[in-house]
Amino acid sequence: MRGALRSRHPVQALAWTAVAALLANFTACEARAAQPLPQPIRAMIETALRGNDAATIAAVIDVAKKTAPESLADIQAIEARYRRQASLAKAEKSEAARARLAAASPLSLWSGDLEFGGSRSTGSADAMQFYGAAKLSRDGLNWTQKLSTRLDYGEVEHRRTTDRFVLAYQPRLRLDQFGYGYGLAEYEHDRFLGYRDRYTVGMGLGVTAIGRPDLKVVVDAGPALRYAQYYGRATEEQLAGRAAVSAAWTLRPDLTLAEEAALYIDRLHTTARSTLSLKAKLIGPLEARVAYDVQYERDAPASRRQSDAVTRATLAYNF
Repeated sequence: MRGALRSRHPVQALAWTAVAALLANFTACEARAAQPLPQPIRAMIETALRGNDAATIAAVIDVAKKTAPESLADIQAIEARYRRQASLAKAEKSEAARARLAAASPLSLWSGDLEFGGSRSTGSADAMQFYGAAKLSRDGLNWTQKLSTRLDYGEVEHRRTTDRFVLAYQPRLRLDQFGYGYGLAEYEHDRFLGYRDRYTVGMGLGVTAIGRPDLKVVVDAGPALRYAQYYGRATEEQLAGRAAVSAAWTLRPDLTLAEEAALYIDRLHTTARSTLSLKAKLIGPLEARVAYDVQYERDAPASRRQSDAVTRATLAYNF
């Protein structure tokens, strides 16, 4: 028995020697990894931090990690401190913004644009015409309000060729980060699509389907009640279904492609609208726009076409 134990002593000694060597090597590596961050690299990181640009800071820290892996602990400590400070600053900014919105009066926080220009329509009438539009919006703490109006008017040899007016109001209640509930009130007049006055009220739910900085897509749907007075036809009141999509794609900081579309379907009628526009920033608040607008009425009078298409070029002032 004692002989067997004595025979294991050399093996145990060898094992302990190997463990000691590994520990020594690990300690040496740790000592190398814990070397102080070289001053030039520290200065480079501090310069990036003063610039306060998140993309630049991330790129500089990544370069520093690859350039001085032996100072990884110091770099990670600087990175962690920056992230804590950025998170705290973001929280403070968000809280200040919420307080500002909560204290804002109903007449403040409004923004919008005025748009004027010319257009050419094809469909029920083929003519050059005047186009004017105005939009107002207010982003509050929980509510967003949108008010818009547009006018298309044209004459040829003192004969009216285009006569369309739209006024719409849509409040939205924010439910969470992506969802909202909305209400809708809209008035329309279009002599050449057959209706003298059309009123629409509705409500529903919406969601931000895509919310990237360069691309935003919002979809909503719900029921709507429509009351229409036609030229030469009986007045109608119908319960309809409504669906709409709004999309904006920022191609460049000064160039945006946008789409606004809505569809109404009831027992007797189908109405569809689509506006595809390209917006280019000019100087300051000025913006140039080119748009293609289509209005479709499935049950337009027999003397009219079912759709009107308008191509327009306008100048907008943002405020």
